[in-house]
Amino acid sequence: MTQPENKNRGVLRFFQAGIYSMQGLKAAYRHEEAFRQELFLAIVLILAAFFFDVTVLERLFMIAVVLLVLIVELLNSAVEAVVDRIGPEHHELSGRAKDIGSAAVFISLCQVAVVWGGILLW
Repeated sequence: MTQPENKNRGVLRFFQAGIYSMQGLKAAYRHEEAFRQELFLAIVLILAAFFFDVTVLERLFMIAVVLLVLIVELLNSAVEAVVDRIGPEHHELSGRAKDIGSAAVFISLCQVAVVWGGILLW
């Protein structure tokens, strides 16, 4: 199967992907209050991670779980946007999709508490 002629390839594709990613981050920041709150928390926690007497690997793990919250929130926001695009009326599956996305964010936040607590308290 051949590629369409107008499809970006190589370095141009990588550059375009970066542009789309930045657009997504800007949209999340502009339209999603939960993302803004979690981004603020992430900045605080990532900076705080450098003030604890932990190993480099522990610090990297602490930062990684914080970044995971942002990743999960972005995916949850994407699910919510698609569900809202379909229509404003309530549908059981739409509600379930949003609830499951919210549960994923909650579990990622719990993971931050467990990892940070485990590293700092034990």
